[in-house]
Amino acid sequence: MAACFAIFEKKTLLIDIDPQANASQSIGINDTQEEDIYEALTLTEVPGEATIERLSQIIKPTNPECRLEYLSIIPSSPGLAKLEMELVNAMSRERRLQRLIKTVEGNYEYIVIDAPPSLNLLTINTLTAADSVIIPVQCEYFALRGVAELLNTIKLVQNNLNPNLKIDGALLTMCDTRNSLAKQVVDSLRKNFPGKVFNAIIPRNVKLAEAPSHGKPVLLYDIQSAGSQAYMSLAEEILETANG
Repeated sequence: MAACFAIFEKKTLLIDIDPQANASQSIGINDTQEEDIYEALTLTEVPGEATIERLSQIIKPTNPECRLEYLSIIPSSPGLAKLEMELVNAMSRERRLQRLIKTVEGNYEYIVIDAPPSLNLLTINTLTAADSVIIPVQCEYFALRGVAELLNTIKLVQNNLNPNLKIDGALLTMCDTRNSLAKQVVDSLRKNFPGKVFNAIIPRNVKLAEAPSHGKPVLLYDIQSAGSQAYMSLAEEILETANG
């Protein structure tokens, strides 16, 4: 999605706050960087340390193989996992990412945060810092149950940490419309969350699965693929909503 915004010439920052670092790997950052999101979030512990000049040393452009002029990234690495332990007794532990974003947001039109799939302190940091949230829902039964749990967490964050947080919508992913269960999940989500489900649906698609192994967003791997076209439709939907 961040790559789509960049292709639409929107200056975009992708923040990977997932220790699995899949978003980083998907744009070709496979090696552990000298500094990444761990160091960036550590800087925010001390007021005045996380300056735009200092953070600019951590923000990386996309590499030559998947060069997107309008896209930059703060990459992640497995080392980020230890930060959660360090945050347990820290002051303002939920607002580290918020402090980082407030420092850099003036340089970008869109900031996309890839959060961990689990509900932990890194996810809470993401929800506290974000203006809005997109909920990806795999077209399987257990994913629907996970949505209810996430919605409860979002409500807690809205009540206690970020009253302005809004839900952009649920995004149906890995959808095989030939599968009757997938159709049931789509229908159930649209019925239970009217007006809060994106029209764009991300299909199960071989090119989507292959692209990360080549260190490229699917748009640069195969722009004609069904996966690419679905993400472009999603980006257009989001931009149209943002522009009223």
